[in-house]
Amino acid sequence: MAGIRGLLSIEELKARVEADEIDTVVVGFTDLYGRLHGKRYDADFYVDEVQSAGTHACDYLLTVDMEMEPVRGYDYANWELGYGDFHMVPDPDTLRVADWLPKTAIVLCDLEDDRLHDLVSVAPRSILRRQLQRANEMGLSAKAASELEYFIFTDSYREAAGKAYAGLQPAGWYIEDYHLLQGTREEPYNGAVRRHLSRSGVPVENSKGEFGRGQHEMNIRYAEMLEMADRHVLMKQCMKETAEALGMSITFMAKPDASEAGSSCHLHVSLWDGDHSVFPGKHRIGPIETSDEFRWFLGGWMDKVAELMVFYAPTVNSYKRYQDGSWAPTRIAWSYDNRTAGFRVVGKGQSLRIENRMPGGDVNPYLAYAATLAAGLDGIAKKIEPPEIFEGDVYSANDLPRVPRSLRDAVALFKNSEFAGEAFGKDVQQHYVHFFETEQSAFENAVTDWERQRYFERI
Repeated sequence: MAGIRGLLSIEELKARVEADEIDTVVVGFTDLYGRLHGKRYDADFYVDEVQSAGTHACDYLLTVDMEMEPVRGYDYANWELGYGDFHMVPDPDTLRVADWLPKTAIVLCDLEDDRLHDLVSVAPRSILRRQLQRANEMGLSAKAASELEYFIFTDSYREAAGKAYAGLQPAGWYIEDYHLLQGTREEPYNGAVRRHLSRSGVPVENSKGEFGRGQHEMNIRYAEMLEMADRHVLMKQCMKETAEALGMSITFMAKPDASEAGSSCHLHVSLWDGDHSVFPGKHRIGPIETSDEFRWFLGGWMDKVAELMVFYAPTVNSYKRYQDGSWAPTRIAWSYDNRTAGFRVVGKGQSLRIENRMPGGDVNPYLAYAATLAAGLDGIAKKIEPPEIFEGDVYSANDLPRVPRSLRDAVALFKNSEFAGEAFGKDVQQHYVHFFETEQSAFENAVTDWERQRYFERI
């Protein structure tokens, strides 16, 4: 990561603190939803104490719902255990300038048990770390990239909340896929985000208009998988806080409006042995030449994608994206450079990679990348062959297996998955089953606007 603008060594941080260029260090980690939690430290205190000793936070943060209410039924943390602390251990490789905040740096943490000092098994970053360790034991590393889509609104977050998030004004007023004129109109926001990210150790490739009104995509440079997941989380935080500063709002909901396109987060993944990708080889499939490892990784990934779907599509809303002809995948198939397929293979030679088009903008990247590695590495270990390459319109192939149709269906698959228990540990599986069942239950107990509009007068 040497030479990436915005990354800081502890010595560079000390120098900037002494020069009064940085006075605050944000210390954070993600909860199960992928939201950042943490503390803001005086920069001098961070340098003197926190960088080496870490800090603490309440372990209830890995058991809360969207409203920050502690949820009963978790073994990891509960009222009976008194909701103690876990240890937040700053990862110095993540220390960087937070250019979107005045005189601020930010660092991400691993979470450790406060007594045993082992990684907290149910923490999202821990789950990905363990799968990366498994790859390393096989002599492999993984590189990845997240392509994140979002809708921009001219309403502030407070104004949007006051309207109950209905009737918001999108930044664009017609479909703007690759449209440079609409992109210019939205450049005050997107340009600010690109510049902030590039100065904060998150190298940007480009932004572009997407298919919805006011919808855009931000592409950042690929990296080692853990670094990519960190960049993904920081990108979302930067984008939300930049919108806040500009009096605007954005959403990463997978399907914010039934009349609009959904927002995806396509994941590009490849495996490496040192400086060389192990995906290219001499086995020809269609227009590409692949290795055994490529086929087996793809085969394992496809074989387990349905039972691990909760890690790609974590909310009730996620499943509203999966509609035929919507640019979102509805069936499990792979093809070369075909956007109707859930698994789209792109590139050749050292750039050969697999794009999973199933995740939405609401995905927690640590969980999605962990599921990817767990399934793909299992494919290599068991030499699982993928199905035949598909050519044509996947939407019209009714004989192909479908992605799960709802969070309820996906949770049932995950709950009954022997593989999930083996790959992540039974404690992790049970923890996330309870998390996703709680999310599903919250939706089923809610009375929606759709119900009132449909039934209030006419039933």
